[in-house]
Amino acid sequence: MSNGDIFVGEIIGTAILILFGAGVVAGVLLNRSKSKDAGWIVIAFGWGFGVLAGAYTAAPLSGGHINPAVTLGFAIEGTTEWSEVPVYVAGQLVGAFLGAVLAWLVYYGQFALNRDDKLRMETLGIFSTRPEINNPVQNLTTEIIATIGLVLPILALVGGRRHVAGIGDAGIATLLIALLVVGIGLSLGGPTGYAINPARDLGPRIAHALLPIPSKGTSDWRYAWVPVAGPLIGGAIGALIYNAAF
Repeated sequence: MSNGDIFVGEIIGTAILILFGAGVVAGVLLNRSKSKDAGWIVIAFGWGFGVLAGAYTAAPLSGGHINPAVTLGFAIEGTTEWSEVPVYVAGQLVGAFLGAVLAWLVYYGQFALNRDDKLRMETLGIFSTRPEINNPVQNLTTEIIATIGLVLPILALVGGRRHVAGIGDAGIATLLIALLVVGIGLSLGGPTGYAINPARDLGPRIAHALLPIPSKGTSDWRYAWVPVAGPLIGGAIGALIYNAAF
C-alpha cells in the first residue's frame, strides 16, 4: 500500500470511529437527545461499533489501524514499516479532528442549547477523556494497562509471528477487535474513560478547543498528556510482550 493510501484510509477510518464514538456520548449526555441518559453500556457499545465501522472502512486502503498505539505495536512487532508510522499517525490525528467536527454538526442544535443556564453542562467529556479521580500516576497506569489489554490481543489475533488458529479472515478479526473494545470499556473504562488511543483523545480535544460551543467549559490541557503517553507506552509494552512470548 502507498503512503497516500495509508494517509487517506486512516483519515476516513478514524473520522468514522470518532463520529460514532463522540456521537454516542453526545446522545447520552446532551439535553434534548432521544438517547439522553441511556448509560455507560450504550456508550461502550457505541465506541465498539465505531471501531468496527472505522476499521472495516479503512482496511482496504491502510489496514485500518485507526489508533497510533496499534500502529506503534505493529511497528515493534514488525508488520508495519517504521517509515510508515508518521503517515499513519498523521492520518489518524486529522481523521479524529474531522470526526469530532462531524459529531458536533450532528448534535449542533443540542450543543446550541448549552447557552441556556438550565441546560448548561461541560462538554469536553463528549469529545475527550477526563478522569474520575485526578491522580496522574493512577490515570497513566490505567491507560497503560488498558492499552496493553487492547494491543496484545490484537497482535495475537492478526500479528505476523503467530495468531489465533482459525482467525484468517480479516473481517472476523475486526469484529472480534470491536468486541474487545466494548469489553475494555465495560471492564477498565471507569477510572479514566479509556482513551486507549492517542488520536482518539487529542484530535477531538483540539476540535473542542476550537469549535464555537456555547459555555463549553475547559479543554483540560493539563490532563491531555496522559491519554497520549499512556496508550503509547501500553502499545509498546503489549508489542514487546507479544514478541517475547509468541
